[in-house]
Amino acid sequence: MDLGIEDRVAVIGGASKGLGRACATQLAAEGANLVICARNQTEIEAAAKGIHSITGREVHPVAADWSKAEDIERTITAAMDAYGRIDILVHNTGGPAPGTFFDHADDAWREAGNLLLYSAIRLYRGVVPHMKTAGWGRIINITSVTVKEPLENLVLSNVYRAGIVSLAKTISRELARYNILINTVCPGYYLTQRMEEVLSNQAERAGKPLESVISGLSEDIPVGRMGDPAELANLVAFLASDLASNITGATIQADGGFLKSLM
Repeated sequence: MDLGIEDRVAVIGGASKGLGRACATQLAAEGANLVICARNQTEIEAAAKGIHSITGREVHPVAADWSKAEDIERTITAAMDAYGRIDILVHNTGGPAPGTFFDHADDAWREAGNLLLYSAIRLYRGVVPHMKTAGWGRIINITSVTVKEPLENLVLSNVYRAGIVSLAKTISRELARYNILINTVCPGYYLTQRMEEVLSNQAERAGKPLESVISGLSEDIPVGRMGDPAELANLVAFLASDLASNITGATIQADGGFLKSLM
């Protein structure tokens, strides 16, 4: 199936590993050229080489922390210098610290806001003018199932990721006339390196094998397992394509049926 993104230019955050890297790899496999970002220089350069070796597409690595306005500006400049255009933005960042409402002072709220919500605002400001000029654009936010069903001990993530959804829905109506579509995907539990580390720590504290902890978590997921990052990447690639030409302002969970909510 031709997604119609051959030679499109995609900018992807958090792309050195996990869901971000899977999305970058899939977009490149579909023919897109990439600018990929993560904070660690060594890791993002290694990811660029790995993705290029698999797909043969051009991949420009940028060491950038999207919680910082200057790094977002540098990312956009790098993409325009390399390709002269930005067609696809995958807004993806790491998560803020866990905790309840009374665990966090103002600094933690500011840091989480910059990491999640303000990074989206700044990126949209930077890429949308280029998409308007081209008359085509796709923006995909990677958030979490917490935007539909808040989880305990994740107040910062719950609040700011929901803000991203509200922002995307609000501006989707004004961007649609320019053929710029913006959607949000909400991953549930995926077996990424980060998730394995978290579950390994839980297993160690509980004195259980890692396999036992993963099995216990999987029991709460109707499909009976955690997701493969490539499965989320398939959804992101579709939303970035010409085939998704009538989908905008949507918030779509990809969670193996984990959520019990209707919407």
